[in-house]
Amino acid sequence: MTARPVRGLLLRLAGPLQSWGTHSKYLQRDTARFPTRSGVIGMLAAGLGRPRGASLDDLTALSMTVRVDRPGVVLSDFHTVGGGLPADETVITVNGEHRPEGKGTLVSKRYYLADASFVVALTSDDEALLQSCADALRTPHWPLFLGRRSCPPEGPILLGIVEDPLHHLTRMPLATKKPRTSPQPIEFYGDRPLGILPLTAVVPGHDHGDHHSGEVNDEPISFAPSARQYRPRPLYRRSALLPDAEYGGLATDYLRKLQLYTDTHFTAPKRSAWWHCG
Repeated sequence: MTARPVRGLLLRLAGPLQSWGTHSKYLQRDTARFPTRSGVIGMLAAGLGRPRGASLDDLTALSMTVRVDRPGVVLSDFHTVGGGLPADETVITVNGEHRPEGKGTLVSKRYYLADASFVVALTSDDEALLQSCADALRTPHWPLFLGRRSCPPEGPILLGIVEDPLHHLTRMPLATKKPRTSPQPIEFYGDRPLGILPLTAVVPGHDHGDHHSGEVNDEPISFAPSARQYRPRPLYRRSALLPDAEYGGLATDYLRKLQLYTDTHFTAPKRSAWWHCG
């Protein structure tokens, strides 16, 4: 007997800039090449209006799978912190003291993904949790951003609550143009084995995503400012060649195809257009 598909949320994470740190510390702020669990769970917690020290146990029970529509380009940005402030307001040292006058300016290097686009499936057996997360993404308590406050999304994040979101993750339009030359594989990343993805054309020489390809330190334990904690979790990766018909193009061409797909397949409950593109 085939197991009943798990329900879940489908999110679209796209914007001019995104940044999903995995080991950012002090003056070096990195970004992963795909949305992290800590970043997405933090976004849900912000939408729900949870204090930073609140429990995350229910949110960390969500399973997350990412489809990379456009990987984007890594950019580095030059920042200075603490410059021009009086001595009693400069950046605090690890000893809890203020830096001396004239030495308060620090140089920080921060990395971003430019022009990237992802679709994320969040799955769970907890219907009430899925509904509360969906409501929070539609009408968030605090503003939502793509990893950092300086990275707002370019449009609504929630695509909908659907039956079998992994099915739609492999069939809904891609936010990119069809390659002019040889087909390019689409990457999937997950926190669970990806052999369950309903794919028909895998990349020769790649496995079925049932074995983790490493670890990433992005499972949040606490977002408390003075006691942030994360733990490592296995990372699963799978590459696949998707049909040409799934390439939705860019800008309004893609948005129209995405709107048509959601109107056709996301039928329960009936909802208004999530994006008006003319």
